[in-house]
Amino acid sequence: MARLSVRLRPFTERDLELFDRFATDPALSEPFEWVGFTPAGRYRKRWEQDGLLGASPYCLAVVTVGGDALVGWVDWQETARPGPGAWEIGVLIVPEMRGRGAGAAAQRLLVEYLFSTTTAFRVWAATEVENVAEQRALERSGFTQEGRLRGTHFRDGRWRDSFVYGIVRDDISGSQPEG
Repeated sequence: MARLSVRLRPFTERDLELFDRFATDPALSEPFEWVGFTPAGRYRKRWEQDGLLGASPYCLAVVTVGGDALVGWVDWQETARPGPGAWEIGVLIVPEMRGRGAGAAAQRLLVEYLFSTTTAFRVWAATEVENVAEQRALERSGFTQEGRLRGTHFRDGRWRDSFVYGIVRDDISGSQPEG
């Protein structure tokens, strides 16, 4: 399969059907992200209020370069731990586009976006221990595996462990913090 070139952009109204599919179609997010049915239209309400960019979690569409075909989305939120300046990110690529580098590229673009438009020093992500494809995508996009957290994610009737991955501004810029 050919690699996909992707870019990030704000969601448009026509893109919102992806969120309805996420709420009602287990095949979109299985095997690792399906947590049960949720109300369709929830993201549409958010989009109507703030374009999915006015409150956490923030969302951008992942689309192909040139064709602008919707491939998935990335999201991010500032987290209380490990402290200010740390953003947790996530990505979902539709099943028919997986395995073509879109997830790694989208995560790398999001990291670059956050480091260029916010005061973030650290960006991190967690993924289930069994999700080897996402672990590889995170590593290809510059993240380092930092540890294992036990019992962090409930899926398919049991608690599962996750790996935590992180990247800091210095990993990209090559600068070192003063101190």
